[in-house]
Amino acid sequence: MNKMVFVVNNAAYFLSHRLPIGLALLAKGVEVHVIAPGECPVALSEAGFTYHSVEMSRKGMNPLAELSTVFALRRLFKQIQPDLVHLVTIKPYLYGGIAARLAGVTAVVSAVAGLGIVFSGQGLKNKVLRSILYPLYRAAFTHKNQIAIFQNPNDRDLLVDWGVLKREKATLIRGAGVDLKHYPYQSEPVGVPVISFAARLLKDKGVQEFVEASRILKQRNIDARFCLIGDPDPGNNNTVTQEQLDQWQAAGLVECLGYRTDIADLFSQSNIVSLPSFYGEGLPKVLIEAAACGRAVVTTDHPGCRDAIEPDTGILVPVRDAESLANAFQNLIDNPNKRKNMGSAARLLAEREFSIEKVVELHMDIYKDLIFIN
Repeated sequence: MNKMVFVVNNAAYFLSHRLPIGLALLAKGVEVHVIAPGECPVALSEAGFTYHSVEMSRKGMNPLAELSTVFALRRLFKQIQPDLVHLVTIKPYLYGGIAARLAGVTAVVSAVAGLGIVFSGQGLKNKVLRSILYPLYRAAFTHKNQIAIFQNPNDRDLLVDWGVLKREKATLIRGAGVDLKHYPYQSEPVGVPVISFAARLLKDKGVQEFVEASRILKQRNIDARFCLIGDPDPGNNNTVTQEQLDQWQAAGLVECLGYRTDIADLFSQSNIVSLPSFYGEGLPKVLIEAAACGRAVVTTDHPGCRDAIEPDTGILVPVRDAESLANAFQNLIDNPNKRKNMGSAARLLAEREFSIEKVVELHMDIYKDLIFIN
């Protein structure tokens, strides 16, 4: 029996972004292990996965603590003896990539789901961090039997040009996929147009520009509802605060819906979905979900975001530009047929490119190339 290990920095992320791949492997008789911080979610154990907890700080920079994570992963790899490890997001693919080489793991898949703020930021701090990270990236991407999955070509080219990855080891899969049955196409609601933003409420995700666009449209007497779906992230320095949310809501600029799991229903009640991000995105899952629901998208001309749409499915605006964002919203509010046509084209794009069945199949092909899985 083949053994595989997924390493993620959050078990909930595995459930939301990689579960269908794991279930497909279980159905093939593969023994699937998941390594993440914290306790095992009930849904994982009930589905048949074997769970291992490991300390992995999301933002920690203590060298000894970070090194202990590398050796903890190495010990687990030695104990499990997997045929392949699949490493998802930054710390898992950095530390797991090094640990896999130290443990002699046969094959490695490194999923680069965005490069984060260290690569999207241009300040001195980020430049210093990149120079520190360079040898880690070199070590993490030099396994002789390894494939790196990228969600957009910009991230792939950046690491190749940086000299830490050989181009022949890189492949593209456009996002984590979406279950089209759970995100059905529905006609737009009638009434005051609803514009929804769904993401972690980080400044880098464009929350402030979204709110400012609402303010601009109110000054123009354009009637629209702006909904923020998500919570602040206290562990992130770039989060908006609850106090800011309360002020925006009191001013009538946004409706704060908090963290929600019924995204498909919320999008069916929306007319436009927006993510004006300038974060180091891979390919935002929320934009794939919006496409599946048949909603026109307004997002930024930024790596990952621009890769989630096509010219007939949404509008691209410059980053950090609330005025352009407001203009795009007004364009779609004033032209409902254009908006609805974009939504129909978005659904066709999702069926063609983003279905979870296609994404699972592409992953199975990669696994077969690295190890033999029936």
